Amino acid sequence: MHNNEVWVFIEQRNGKPADVSFELLSKGRKLADSMKGALKAVVIGHDVKSIASQTFKYGANEALLIDHPDLKLFRTMPYSRIMNELIKKHVPRIVLFGATVYGRDLAPRIASNTRSGLTADCTDLKISDVKYLGKEYPQLLLQIRPAFGGNIVATIITPDVPVQMATVREGVMEMHPCEKPHKEKITEIPYNPIDIDGLLEIIEQQREESKVNLKSAPIIVAGGYGLGSKENFKLLHDLAHAIGGEVAGSRAAVDAGFVSPERQVGQTGVTVRPKLYIAVGISGAIQHRAGMQEAKKIIAINTDPDAPIFDICHYGIVGDAAQVIPMFIETYKHKLK
Repeated sequence: MHNNEVWVFIEQRNGKPADVSFELLSKGRKLADSMKGALKAVVIGHDVKSIASQTFKYGANEALLIDHPDLKLFRTMPYSRIMNELIKKHVPRIVLFGATVYGRDLAPRIASNTRSGLTADCTDLKISDVKYLGKEYPQLLLQIRPAFGGNIVATIITPDVPVQMATVREGVMEMHPCEKPHKEKITEIPYNPIDIDGLLEIIEQQREESKVNLKSAPIIVAGGYGLGSKENFKLLHDLAHAIGGEVAGSRAAVDAGFVSPERQVGQTGVTVRPKLYIAVGISGAIQHRAGMQEAKKIIAINTDPDAPIFDICHYGIVGDAAQVIPMFIETYKHKLK
């Protein structure tokens, strides 16, 4: 009925591949292995054969390469048309996209055109046999994500369609280069433009790189709504400065204007895995935990002893940040130097 292939759409900008695509290949490798299937990368662009080659480092069995000058910049029409045609022809079991500006544009269009199941912003993906409404479904994709404002974790299945799709944010899956990569097998697929592909023309693009790189920060000092004000957030900047960390915030803190949006950690922000994560005045709702629970060490400071953040932290301090943080800085400066 359908094959056991896992496909990953490889996103690139100006010939530079997106991290999220390689993270998804690493995850896709595990999914393909558990179905005893193959992992394929789909690379669309111009002069991107080197990107197709890189996909083997992260577990691809084969790369499908569609390379043409017209495809240099991402445009919805040709990119989605290429994917639609490939998916209808080969019927892969699973197709994964990064939950990026491009992935969010492509995935829903492709899912509706190919009549496939799609779940957005998954925080985990697994393969499992499922019994549903009295029927056995072997090797379904479990698409796992927080739901209802993050109060529950929902496991979503799309049993009645041959192709199951998901989008995943950057940083959610870990990137693992393979110890023994497969031999390169790049299949070049010709691109035949049609009129509709040229409906949209890109005149110029403005792009500003984010100056904040939370993902690679070894130490993160994060604040929540519990800090109460932007002024109190200055404490976090002082602490981060003292110990060489980056400042981050929960969604509530960002919404309240205490900290800028690019510093938001959580389900709708960035997923981080620092060596040390200090959570200050963060209650620890599931959406926030989804973005930081993989940290090696978590220290939580909160006035509420029942805050859920205390369930996952390694060290918890019940107290007022305005008193606790200056003590931290003082100790660090004097005793640890």
